[in-house]
Amino acid sequence: MQYVKLGSTGLDVSRICLGCMTYGLPDRGTHEWTLDEEASRPLIRQALEAGINFFDTANVYSDGTSEEIVGKALRDFADRDEIVLATKVHGRMRPGPNGAGLSRKAIMTEIDHSLRRLGTDYVDLYQIHRYDHATPIEETMEALHDLVKAGKVRYIGASSMYAWEFSKAQYTAERNGWTKFVSMQNHYNLLYREEEREMLPLCADQGVGVLPWSPLARGRLTRDWGTVTGRSATDAFGGRLYLESDRAIVETVTRIAADRGVPRARVALAWLLHRDTVAAPIVGAARPQHIEDAVAAVGLELSEREIEELERPYTARAVSGH
Repeated sequence: MQYVKLGSTGLDVSRICLGCMTYGLPDRGTHEWTLDEEASRPLIRQALEAGINFFDTANVYSDGTSEEIVGKALRDFADRDEIVLATKVHGRMRPGPNGAGLSRKAIMTEIDHSLRRLGTDYVDLYQIHRYDHATPIEETMEALHDLVKAGKVRYIGASSMYAWEFSKAQYTAERNGWTKFVSMQNHYNLLYREEEREMLPLCADQGVGVLPWSPLARGRLTRDWGTVTGRSATDAFGGRLYLESDRAIVETVTRIAADRGVPRARVALAWLLHRDTVAAPIVGAARPQHIEDAVAAVGLELSEREIEELERPYTARAVSGH
């Protein structure tokens, strides 16, 4: 495994981050395809043994049970001082007023619930899951800063928003002497590259580490076009993210992978890992092979010709994933 600094911080993270939305009770929340605790634990342990030290979850995943499963497994299998644990806040956790969003009340409430579920007294990276247009950004940034000063959070990050919104948040923090975001978790892969227009140049300029979610495009880059899986059949959100014209990109990945004699996932992840701003793609793993492919991708070097072939079929599209 290789390690890299997260943005301009001194924090070392593995080049692969294990995305933990896959782990959670299937009858809780909206992800009926998730793995329960018994099925999840071996995969988390495998990731640790492969050198992955970076784990990402969210309070909203499977109604909090993802945090519970991940927290317990990491306590059993890892040294807390050696891992980087990330979670998120924004999504609805209970009905009624103040059950979601990024108000001071919501943030202060949800961090304590997340810490309890994770079984730890601090989170290494606390991320806002989306931008909250109903709350002044000053209120959100000050609350996050206060969590850092209280020792409950080491670093803060953001996820999926317009570049102007991210810039506004960073400027607000800098103007007031508050903690700034060190990472951006955004939708970025071979089938969705609109982030290259504004967000990635902004992150490069400001020294912000990029943590792409859905780096394999909900698995579309790993299988024949049109294949339906248990997850894709129920993934209404993912069904809105990609276009029929993306078939040409998937076919190019398939051809290059065949020429290389490697699984398609390795080629798609290797392309992401060669981008200078990308610190660690967030990879979900439901089977041991998923972790093996992600780790192997770190050492796979694509040629300039292969990169050009992978990028050539892309067509511009509307912004999605926010």
